Order: sequence, then structure tokens, then C-alpha cells
Amino acid sequence: MAVTRRPTREADSEGTSSVNTTRVLLASGVALGPLFYILAVGQILTRPGFDIRRHIISMLSLGDQGWIQIVNFEITGLLAMTCAIGVRRLLGGSRGGTWGPLLIGAYGVGMITAGIFQTDPALGFPPGAPAGTPATMSLHATIHTIAFFVAFLSLVAASFVFSRRFFSLGRRGWGIYCAATGVTAPLLIVLGSFINEWVGVIIAGAGAVAFGWVSVIAARLWAEVEAAA
Repeated sequence: MAVTRRPTREADSEGTSSVNTTRVLLASGVALGPLFYILAVGQILTRPGFDIRRHIISMLSLGDQGWIQIVNFEITGLLAMTCAIGVRRLLGGSRGGTWGPLLIGAYGVGMITAGIFQTDPALGFPPGAPAGTPATMSLHATIHTIAFFVAFLSLVAASFVFSRRFFSLGRRGWGIYCAATGVTAPLLIVLGSFINEWVGVIIAGAGAVAFGWVSVIAARLWAEVEAAA
């Protein structure tokens, strides 16, 4: 009879605070894909000499206005790492709750690294750059390329982790969507390596598939938090 209602209220408050924190962390993942491409498209349409058919988005980090894309990379990476924490909080101890957030976090680290190390000027961009491609790749461009592929492949692996999770839960549609993402995104990268005339568009499409997948999955998990609240 000595039990009061105060501890219960405190526990409820702590539980509500935890749920709200998870919501905010997952919301960062929801924002990730749209924000990256809004900033990228804005630059594609306004940067002199940039042609998305020939130039990949990473080249926007070059030149006097390159800081905008550098910041875009860094923000995207930070949002991904924040989202990974939210995924871990929600799914920890369940299928996909270990490798899913780890791989999304690795994607974030890769994007941050890709922002720190820029690719080489080429194909006339930024204005004044050589018309062709460099005979050798610089160290910073090599690190940028490795970081990008680490980020990209981490998302491909994560999509299959979540595909397995959704199939195990009987959510076949979501399982198919995740698996299709894991197949389509790298296929577009391979295709882009063979079609130089449209390489920028194809690589941007591959990124949209993969980055968009993070936002869609984050939104799906956010909805699960809402439903359980």
C-alpha cells in the first residue's frame, strides 16, 4: 500500500521520451534522400559548365561553389549515422537489428569521407579543367572513390538484410522492394560504366534508388514506432 503513482509517472515519462528520441533519429533518415537530391539538383541547374549527362554529382564538390556539395555530403553522412542509431534503438535484439544499423552507419561514414576528399577535375569541369580525364587518379580522388563505393555497397548489403527481415515477418512486398533495391542500384552503376554519354544521369539514378531506399525504410520504421506508441 506504500506504492505511489509517482514512479509510474516517471517511468511513463521516460518511455515517452525514449519513443520521441527514436522518432527524431528515424526522421533524420526520412529526410536524408530528399535533402541530398534537392541540394544536388539545385546545383545541377545553376552551376556553369556542369552537364549531368557527362559529369557525376561528386564533381559538384569542385570549384568555388564546391563547398555546397561538400556540405551536402557531410550532412547526408551525419543524417545516416543518426538514422542508424534510431534503427538500432528500435530493432536491437531482433532480426536485422545488428547488421542493419551497422551498414547504414557505414554508409554515413563513407559519405562523410567522400565529402572530405574530392574527386579530380575532368571533362571541362569546373570551367578551365582539362577536356579529358586525368591519366592517373590523385590520392584524394582515390580515397573519394573508395569511400563512395564503401557507402554504396553498405546500402546494397543493408537492403538484403532488411529484405530477409521483412520476409521473415511475412511482409512480402517490403521484402521484394528491398531485394529489388539491392539488385537495381549496382546494376545501374555497372551500366553507367559502359554508357559514357549518360554516365552522370545513370549514376545519379543509382544513388536515388539507394539513398531513397534509406528514406523509405526509415519512414516505414517510423510508422512502426507511431503504431506502437
